[in-house]
Amino acid sequence: MKNLNRLLKNEIIDLGKAGMVLEYSYQKCRNVHVSPDLTNEELESYEALASRFARLSDIIIQKVFRSIEALDLEETGSVRDRINRAEKKGLIPSADIFIEIRTLRNEIAHEYQSQTIFTIFEKVLALTPELINSIDSISAYASKYISEED
Repeated sequence: MKNLNRLLKNEIIDLGKAGMVLEYSYQKCRNVHVSPDLTNEELESYEALASRFARLSDIIIQKVFRSIEALDLEETGSVRDRINRAEKKGLIPSADIFIEIRTLRNEIAHEYQSQTIFTIFEKVLALTPELINSIDSISAYASKYISEED
């Protein structure tokens, strides 16, 4: 159990760092209109935003939520089950939004057509605040398992 607490503590640290770099990319991109006319620099900024979005969503859903479930002595289930339980615990405001975030993460990972990348960028821009805003409630919930000595 102590090892799991330590693991969660490290995941929460990673969560905070990933949140900060996503916030940086979000601030850089939020006032740049998504269009096929993006400059190479703007395109690179949007690609960093999408990558950081996918990484933070993975940290939250695949790592932190799993560790919290283990510490709460809950059975593991599907990603949807994990997200629904997170909503019930108050870790996230809406399971539906996090299902959308997870779906978008999968689109980012498997997108190969340049025409649809702009739609993905727009969705990432719209959902990034939801992802970033969840960090505080997740960290607050996790704090009951994390001690300063770990």
